[in-house]
Amino acid sequence: MNRSLILLSTILTVENLGKIFKDKQVISNISFEVNQGEIMAILGPNGAGKSTTIRNIMGILYPDEGKITFSNYTDNTIPRHKIGYLPEERGLYKNVKVMDILLYLAELKDYPLDRAKQRALHYLKKFDLEGKEKVSIDELSKGMGQKVQFIASIIHEPELLILDEPFSGLDPVSQELFKQEIRQLADNGTAILLSSHQMNLVEEMADRLFMIHRGKKVIYGDMDAVKTKFANFKCTIHGDNQKEALEQLPNVQRVEQENGHHIIYLHKEIQPVWWLKQLPDQLDVRELRLDRISLHEIFIDIATDKNLMQEAGEAYA
Repeated sequence: MNRSLILLSTILTVENLGKIFKDKQVISNISFEVNQGEIMAILGPNGAGKSTTIRNIMGILYPDEGKITFSNYTDNTIPRHKIGYLPEERGLYKNVKVMDILLYLAELKDYPLDRAKQRALHYLKKFDLEGKEKVSIDELSKGMGQKVQFIASIIHEPELLILDEPFSGLDPVSQELFKQEIRQLADNGTAILLSSHQMNLVEEMADRLFMIHRGKKVIYGDMDAVKTKFANFKCTIHGDNQKEALEQLPNVQRVEQENGHHIIYLHKEIQPVWWLKQLPDQLDVRELRLDRISLHEIFIDIATDKNLMQEAGEAYA
C-alpha cells in the first residue's frame, strides 16, 4: 500500500480542545490531526493532560471548549465501533475465558462474530497464545494478559487505534512483536494515536508527534523535522580529559561529566565534520560518538523546564 497516498486522508481532527476541572484549566487550546496510515505520538509528563485529551476523544469526557471530528462525524456522533482503545489501566474480566471476552468485545463493536473468531485465532497464534482460547484471563501471566487486551483493541478492525502505554510490562521479545504489529496496522491504513513514556520506542516508531506540557502544546510536527529543530548535536568522548578544557572548544553549549566520559552539547546549526576537525591533537579519545540528542532528552528538558535546548529568543513551537 502506498503510504504517501494514505496520509492524504485525515481520520481524527482535534480543534482548540479545552477542559476545566473544578475551576482548573487542565487542557487549553489543544489542536492536532491523526492521518490514516500514520503513527502519531502524544507525549508529555504525568499530569500534562494526555489522559484528559484521550478521554475526550473516546467520549468518556466531553470538552468544555473546542471540537473533535472523526472523519465526517462530530463530537456526539463519533462512531465508537470505528475506534480501538488499549487503556493504560488494563481491565479485562478476570474470570472470563480468553475467546469469550474477545468475542464479547467484538460484539459490542457490532463486528461479525464469525469474522471476529477467525481474527482472534489468527492473533492468538501470532502472539504465541495458541491453545489459550479456553483459559481464564486470571490464569494468564501479565504479559499474556496484555497481549489479549491488545487483540481486543484491534479485533474489530478499527479505523483509529488509540494505544496508551502499550509496551508497559512487556519483555523485549513481546515489545518487538507489538512494534511490528503496530507498524503493520499503520501500513495497512489504520490511524494510530500512541501514548508512551518509552521514548526510545516512540522515536523509533512514530511518524509525527504532539508533545503537551501543563495542558498546552509545546511541540507538534513530523518526527524528523522535530529532531532537526530541537535535537542539537552532542559528542560523547571517553577519555581522560578535563571538563574545563572541553568547555573551551568552539560552539560548545555545555559539557556534562559522567563516569569515564564527557558529553559535549553543541550549539545549533553546527557542521559536524567541521567541528570534529577543530578537536585538538592532544585530546584523549578512547571512544567518540557524535549524534543528535534523543527524544528522551528533549522530553526531559521540557518536562523539567530546563529549556537547555532553547536558543536565544526561540521557544518551543
